[in-house]
Amino acid sequence: MPGGSHPRAAQPAPDGTTPTTRPRAAGAGASAQAEAEAQVPTARTRDARGEAAAPTGPAATPAADGDGPEVRTRDAAPDTADTDTDIDTGTADAMPGSAGGPAPDGGVARREGDRLRFVGAATRRIARGIDLDEIVLGLCRATVPTFSDAILVYLRDPLPVGDERPVGPVVLRLRRTDRLRPIDDLTGAEGAGAAGAAGELDFSQLPMVGPQGDLPAAELCEIRPGGALAEVLRGVRPVFGSAAGAKDALPELLGSEHPVPRGQRAILAPLRGRRRVIGAAVFLRSPERPAFEQNDLLVAAQLATHTALGIDKAVLYGREAYIADELQRTMLPDGLPQPTGVRLASRYLPAAETARVGGDWYDAIPLPGSRVALVVGDVMGHSMTSAAIMGQLRTTAQTLAQLDLPPAEVLHHLDEQAQRLGSDRMATCLYAVYDPVSHRITIANAGHPPPVLLHLGGRAEVLRVPPGAPIGVGGVDFEAVELDAPAGATLLLYTDGLVESRLRDVWTGIEQLRERLATTAQLTGLDHPPPLEALCDDVLDMLGPGDRDDDIALLAARFDGIAPSDVAYWFLDPEETAPGRARRFARRALTRWGLEELQDSLELLVSEVVTNAVRYAERPVTLRLLRTDVLRCEVGDDSPQLPRQRRARETDEGGRGLFLVNRLARRWGATRLSSGKVVWFELPLPGANDRR
Repeated sequence: MPGGSHPRAAQPAPDGTTPTTRPRAAGAGASAQAEAEAQVPTARTRDARGEAAAPTGPAATPAADGDGPEVRTRDAAPDTADTDTDIDTGTADAMPGSAGGPAPDGGVARREGDRLRFVGAATRRIARGIDLDEIVLGLCRATVPTFSDAILVYLRDPLPVGDERPVGPVVLRLRRTDRLRPIDDLTGAEGAGAAGAAGELDFSQLPMVGPQGDLPAAELCEIRPGGALAEVLRGVRPVFGSAAGAKDALPELLGSEHPVPRGQRAILAPLRGRRRVIGAAVFLRSPERPAFEQNDLLVAAQLATHTALGIDKAVLYGREAYIADELQRTMLPDGLPQPTGVRLASRYLPAAETARVGGDWYDAIPLPGSRVALVVGDVMGHSMTSAAIMGQLRTTAQTLAQLDLPPAEVLHHLDEQAQRLGSDRMATCLYAVYDPVSHRITIANAGHPPPVLLHLGGRAEVLRVPPGAPIGVGGVDFEAVELDAPAGATLLLYTDGLVESRLRDVWTGIEQLRERLATTAQLTGLDHPPPLEALCDDVLDMLGPGDRDDDIALLAARFDGIAPSDVAYWFLDPEETAPGRARRFARRALTRWGLEELQDSLELLVSEVVTNAVRYAERPVTLRLLRTDVLRCEVGDDSPQLPRQRRARETDEGGRGLFLVNRLARRWGATRLSSGKVVWFELPLPGANDRR
């Protein structure tokens, strides 16, 4: 070959055939070349007249695995699988400089060098693509007009992923086409006359796909088992359009309305991935250009191999990215609740768009008594394992929160759970419980950055919360603190990705966050707090170049609270007279609030719920009414047994209380506490829209 050593003379094999040799590929990596050699044209021989004969490669036979019309390949011998198919150099004039042939002249050597340089540049351009469209576009742009005047790329629909076995017939969809000249240039008198005179394929009739397209890209081709196209694809090797099998395969692929080019002006190259054929590429040359040569089949094989392997990788990467996105989406809440007395907003930013799975999470969990638990945590790492551990810890935190355990106890149980998951399962977490009635918040910390509280007047302070040890250390105690949560204040919980990076330490970042919150509050006015969503966006704007080293989870809570005038609270002894007293208390509260329209419904439901509580309680029963955007009634007792709705029979004297609650209340529920349970229900206020 030009510029390299001459291959050794080919020795005949025992069966009389000539063994193949393997030429070097310029401009392509070693690993890509090893895979590319599996799909190059087979050996070609010459007859006595010196004319090129048909390929003599492995026989194309149907798949033996019995999976229907699956397009597969079968090699001549098991030990010469697709991964190591050699290339025959042909005769001396087909591969200049081969042993036993005349020395190449300067023109042939230059053409061969140009061909190798083109293959190297084209494969590099194809390899630069990451997703499916980029790879196909790279193939089209690399070959038109350098190698061909037009190209059509067909891919299976749908594309198989990994070891998946497609179900149903094999269908090829036209993914993209590209051509040398626009449609107007090829449909004019000169272009149409040249094509028609030569009897060649009219390029103006090719359906266009992509940015240049003006025709719908809905052309499908179903591969008929045993048909000409199936046989060509099963053979894997590129073939000329004038070859015996391709003469019938091209009309099947392109459609009967497109004439088949004459001579060696079309190459049909199957696209074979690691497991199976995933498509086909058709290279076309116009009559004004020299026809394809024998060595152009080698070029088409290299281009098809690199394209198919790149598509395989892109499909696998797309599936992994989809799984990662779905995992992350299911681990984080779809939306935040709307608890009474507090407004919430959140943000989540992955460390990178290509690695969207991490261990950061946030949550807001409604608790009995109109309280809400605010949680933010961070598991070490950004892998799928970190995301899985995060999901388990988040589920554990939700379960513990429903038991109404104190924040320090929640962290203690999370620490035990992390140790059960493994010795190296480390995480930080901050757990806070806000009570809108008392305007207080209780916070416990497990090695997490402290929260920042933005007051109504514009002052931002870093709350003094004992840091504690991270979850998973084991053998440590967690301490909780109770702080004031004034109305109008905003609490910001976040992970360390917001305040720590390679360019700044965590405490410098916390101070910058505090200053940013104070500046934002001053810009929006000191009498009104800044909008919550806009505040979250403004906080993320503080991130500069190099500050995105870790995932970021952000949870903001605006404390509105519930005014004391909107709360009514009573204790009822577990006696038979308790339901009557509850009805009187409820009637007085409705009169004070001007909600007499709800009197009948409220008295009936309060009577039913209190009667059920008195039946099992041993200590005083609590009754609380809250007036916000709805009227909420909460009845608590010391019995852990939760009520269950059932359908009472006609002969039953009881069992209809919860049925009435379910029919008349806007919402209702029951929550088990460490000291008993709470049964609650809500009624819409008069004139308010029922958002049930």
